[in-house]
Amino acid sequence: MAVIRRAYPPRSGADYPTTDIVVRSWPGDGVDGHRRRTRRPRGRRPTPRTRRRSVGRTTPVLGETDAVPSLADDLPDVLAVPTVPAAPDVTVRPPGSKSITNRALLCAALADGRSRLSGALFADDTRAMIGAVAALGATVTADEPSRELTVTGIDPRRAAAVAAVDARQSGTTSRFVLPVAALRPGRTTVDGAAQLRARPMGPLLDALRQLGAQVQEGTDQGHLPVTVSGPLRGGPARLPGHLSSQFLSGLLMAGPLMRDGLAVELTSPLVSVPYVTMTTAVMAAFGVTVDGLRTAPGRYSATDYAIEPDASAASYFLAAAAITGGRITVDGLGTDSVQGDVAFADLLARMGARVERTARRLTVTGTGSLRGIDVDMADISDTAQTLAAVAVFADSPTRVRGIGFIRRKETDRIAAVVTELRRAGIDAVEDDDGFTIHPGPPAPTRFASYDDHRMAMSLSLLGLRVPGIEIADPRCVAKTYPGFFTDLATLTSR
Repeated sequence: MAVIRRAYPPRSGADYPTTDIVVRSWPGDGVDGHRRRTRRPRGRRPTPRTRRRSVGRTTPVLGETDAVPSLADDLPDVLAVPTVPAAPDVTVRPPGSKSITNRALLCAALADGRSRLSGALFADDTRAMIGAVAALGATVTADEPSRELTVTGIDPRRAAAVAAVDARQSGTTSRFVLPVAALRPGRTTVDGAAQLRARPMGPLLDALRQLGAQVQEGTDQGHLPVTVSGPLRGGPARLPGHLSSQFLSGLLMAGPLMRDGLAVELTSPLVSVPYVTMTTAVMAAFGVTVDGLRTAPGRYSATDYAIEPDASAASYFLAAAAITGGRITVDGLGTDSVQGDVAFADLLARMGARVERTARRLTVTGTGSLRGIDVDMADISDTAQTLAAVAVFADSPTRVRGIGFIRRKETDRIAAVVTELRRAGIDAVEDDDGFTIHPGPPAPTRFASYDDHRMAMSLSLLGLRVPGIEIADPRCVAKTYPGFFTDLATLTSR
């Protein structure tokens, strides 16, 4: 165990303090196990990013001996995905839920006492949240081999020092931390990578102003970097719901520490409702009850909290079963899950797969026949790209609706998935609020990943049935699932 003193480089003139993060590392991971990224130039990237291949490097094949490293950092510039030799029959357990890990980290950081989080995810997005709560004054001890985090909380309302948060590429970190940072009397600057700077923050900043925060924006209004300070008096706030549920979740988690509590009024329909349900469930585990969209003044209580596997990550393996005609069981997810994305299995059932559930297990068996469906995925939009991969192998078109807001994620996910499937010869159509996929045999293709973890993981599924599928920049999976390609290799090595 070691104490890492990490000084983040300043951005936009902000004074970034040194923060203490206690980390127990994986052997061979370097000092702290963090993924090392090169900071990219500012600005928005309109085209997919493909890394320049190293001289003399050939494209390795997933599943070959020594070809698939255990860490995303060690993946090659381009990764070939082999077809499955036979229908897989395996049980997998994806890493802990990113969404739950980041919510639990923040609630634990606001709690009175010490909390222990088991089953936590260690990936770029959760490391961003670890760094954020540490920058705000919480103490975090991370035991990666045991997948455990120990957090000693603080009361941000007593913090007068200047602070700074580097949210990296993490939307949850930036949007959850901003309301908490606005509780602090001291000024806090929140910034992130170029990709995160392109994502909208305006509705959240407007709500914070309504609640009494001082908000200083940069030259790109409604985007990071942003400097905030409190105190927040709380009370009523109006917020649009159609852009992202993360704005609401961030406000709700900060609500108990506002002087007058919080009462949010939505001015447009809420998307990704299950994620807000997840937020209130995590808050309840730490002793805070949400009444509708209201929170009364109060404090969080420290607790031991078990984090279940990530349902969005599980969708790739459930889809793989449907695509290959195999049988794949996800351990740790079932009818007791608090994650809305477990409903992805229902869509596979509608398409023709067989689905079995217990309280803690979810099994999908491919039947060899898939049919297209028409579906609104507004509540489970993180699995839309996964469904697009399955739709390629159906016997009729699939129409996905209600997900226009995913154009403002890591990339424009509607345009990106349509562009890449067309590259493979698939008749894919971009709609205002989603896409339509006409099935057909994909051609051998090197897919661009757009620095978007979900693009890389979902498009790799085509390679399980079609030879010649390659993924450019597979390292982007480090954002939420560093070991994805290692786990996927269990399907192709049998």
